[in-house]
Amino acid sequence: MLYIGTSGFSYQDWIGPFYPENTEKGDMLTLYARQFNTVEINSSYYRIMPAAIFYHLERKVPADFKFVVKANQAMTHVRDKNEAVFQEFESSLQPVLKSNKLGCVLAQFPYSFHYNNDNLDYLLYVKERIGYTPLIVEFRNNYWIKDLVFEFLKKNEIGFCMVDQPPLKGLISPITVVTSPLGYIRFHGRNKEKWWQHEHAYQRYDYLYSEQELEEWVPKIKEVIRKTDNQYIFMNNHYKGKATKNALMLMKLLRQEIKITDTTLTDIQNKIKDR
Repeated sequence: MLYIGTSGFSYQDWIGPFYPENTEKGDMLTLYARQFNTVEINSSYYRIMPAAIFYHLERKVPADFKFVVKANQAMTHVRDKNEAVFQEFESSLQPVLKSNKLGCVLAQFPYSFHYNNDNLDYLLYVKERIGYTPLIVEFRNNYWIKDLVFEFLKKNEIGFCMVDQPPLKGLISPITVVTSPLGYIRFHGRNKEKWWQHEHAYQRYDYLYSEQELEEWVPKIKEVIRKTDNQYIFMNNHYKGKATKNALMLMKLLRQEIKITDTTLTDIQNKIKDR
């Protein structure tokens, strides 16, 4: 199954560009789920959400909708192996686990998280604490781009997050690597001028992909589909609803360009549709 969505859904500056005028915050997810079949929950990075919030969120979406939840910053940035944090995080996910609407957990590590044996051990620790829930890791520097790292991820059933981002020194290029049955791609935008130098964090993601730029990924996505059971693609260029425009654009491209001669791709194509 192919899931396409955006990183977050509850943005005030999406009212107008995506949500109708006067949309209430509590209605956003219901409207969002009419267009997309998955969403990344990023607010969990800043605070572990009470289970009651996930209970109410999952009731607003169809049965086949999937949530991806970002690991809390204590799990990826503090990294002091705080068992209580992992237990609290797991407890918060129970409503989406029980409803079978949890796709996976995304652990996005900072640029300062470099490749070394201690950090490999920490990845194993996170995997063990996450348990049977699929785990995806996103590295922010290219020190991790090594065959032995990919073999390590495969051996331990940890998914590798493929990214599209500015072509800047030290960042990971748009490579196609699959290390688990779950394929995962994030589009961060290519705003190289604001990536490192910005007053507000959202400025980094102020970028609208052209159709030609998204077409570059169609062969890569087809390759990922062939190698995996499920695939998640998220647009993180969220400023003023640009992520929604590009997610819909990519869905249209895939409908047009995935060849129907392949049975697997035919099945995927039939499932990529506007709700």
